[in-house]
Amino acid sequence: MALRVLLIGATGVFGARIAARLAHDSRFELILAGRTRAGLEHLRDQLGDVLVRIAVIDVDAIDLLATLHSLAPQLVIHAAGPFQAQDYRVAEACLACHSDYVDLADGRDFVAGFAALDARARAAGRLLVSGASTLPALSSAVIDRLQAGFASLRSIEHAISPGNRTPRGDATVAAILGYCGRPVSIWQNGEWHRGYGWLSTRRASFMSGPRWVGLCDVPDLALFPQRYAGVQRVVFRAGLELRRLHFGMWLLAWLVRTGLLRDLPRHAHGLRRMSEWFLRTGTDAGGMVVELRGHDAAAKPIHLRWSLHATAGDGPQIPAMPAVVLARKLAAGSLDVTGAVPCMGLFNLDEALDALSAYAISTRLETLTA
Repeated sequence: MALRVLLIGATGVFGARIAARLAHDSRFELILAGRTRAGLEHLRDQLGDVLVRIAVIDVDAIDLLATLHSLAPQLVIHAAGPFQAQDYRVAEACLACHSDYVDLADGRDFVAGFAALDARARAAGRLLVSGASTLPALSSAVIDRLQAGFASLRSIEHAISPGNRTPRGDATVAAILGYCGRPVSIWQNGEWHRGYGWLSTRRASFMSGPRWVGLCDVPDLALFPQRYAGVQRVVFRAGLELRRLHFGMWLLAWLVRTGLLRDLPRHAHGLRRMSEWFLRTGTDAGGMVVELRGHDAAAKPIHLRWSLHATAGDGPQIPAMPAVVLARKLAAGSLDVTGAVPCMGLFNLDEALDALSAYAISTRLETLTA
């Protein structure tokens, strides 16, 4: 029996890539969902799979539960962000209609607080997963692999920088703008300190070369101090390839911090359109870097740097990948887990990279001077 998958937010940057991976696959009965029928029909035509169904769904509508009941999904993939201002109504509706659930949330509070549904999910025998995206799904898979070489893991510092020509959606832009210039709690020296979104800039070393990155508020900052016992420092930064765009965001962050700007997310659409004026500049090369520091069993310092490089416009495949991996594992019956959990430890790094093997994505591991 094919797994009936309802993909909400199917026409978005990441949703469309998930749809392309699940279409034409006999393991899945795919239903594309979103707010506009025309967009869904256009996507179905692009996919060229006549078996794909469509459903018009607004996650904020009062009839959401009734709609899900009528579609009877076995797995709901929620890719309709931004998640920072959302509650758990979609996940709760999935519990009510006996469906598993996976979302692509990148909101720190949303993912970190998802365990509030754990007892209900376990009682129902369902799996609810939040944060099936680059962070914390891929980042934790990398650290899980590399931490075996450490007797004491002390510092986790990671960063992401997409290529300027990489497609971007309003939801992603709104999520970033939501913490620009706002206080961000970061784990430093084994205790919580305050930083500010998109500030604390530095140059990070990517496989494509150095780029500017600034502090971001992501689920990893809350989850990793708990997951990796003894770690004293967890910092995540992100940046834009073009300096003019990166420091334009930096200036907006300072205006927010000083109180001169108050609601940046409402300008997401306009700022995203403005950024597209520069699409002919820069590259389609994006990257991720994870640096770990600590000591081995002989108390010798260790410094590892794992890097990922994506070209040919394939960067958005990375945040789309975790949902695809989880869907395949659920279809195969190889994911014997219940509860409401962040997307950590549900697949390993080999499984992640295997799911990305068809794309222009490469990785590298370096041992650096500690």
